[in-house]
Amino acid sequence: MLSLRHPVARRVAAVTTGLAMAAGFLLVSSPADASAARHHHRSLAAVLTSDGNKFDHNSHDFDIVTQAVLAVLKAKPSSPVSVLTHGKTRVTAFVPTDQAFRALVFDLTGKWLKKESNVFAVVASLGIDTVETVLLYHVIAGKTITAAKALKADGAELTTAQGGTLTVDVLNPRSGRIRLQDQDPDDVDPTTIPRLLNINKGNKQIAHGINYVLRPVNL
Repeated sequence: MLSLRHPVARRVAAVTTGLAMAAGFLLVSSPADASAARHHHRSLAAVLTSDGNKFDHNSHDFDIVTQAVLAVLKAKPSSPVSVLTHGKTRVTAFVPTDQAFRALVFDLTGKWLKKESNVFAVVASLGIDTVETVLLYHVIAGKTITAAKALKADGAELTTAQGGTLTVDVLNPRSGRIRLQDQDPDDVDPTTIPRLLNINKGNKQIAHGINYVLRPVNL
């Protein structure tokens, strides 16, 4: 198993992070989901898995990170990642799209993989511990940070469930674009995707889609 100290492991690890949790944003909620939402207890795990957990040809959803979260929970049921299943616990997650994972794998291997299953295979080859660490770097536990709150928090430092920090850099208050400065000063920082803000809004657990994977270490 590769550790985060291995340069390749650290880069791909960063890809796996977070965030398939926005998948449900593109779907129509069932009556049961709507009822849960009204009580503010719908979990991000429920959002994650609401599309059937299948790889597809849509590079702007979150199939790869969904599979990463499921893989960690299967191997380590008591992992801190399980907070995503606890709808009564406040959580904010920043979730990279499938395209973000594809770009990272290209950065690591020099190959542009078309199939999402192949991209995920590269990610999974890093080992569960690495994937878990990166996922946790995309999670802010104990807080429900809506887009409106984030847009008023320019310069704020957020502590992640992994233990590292992110810095909020508001780029465009009107469009909702926010840059998240991670622990790699030499790489392009991800920004929020305006049409994928406030996923699971109205619940204690909320997510925002981002266009690149957050990196917990200086690569």
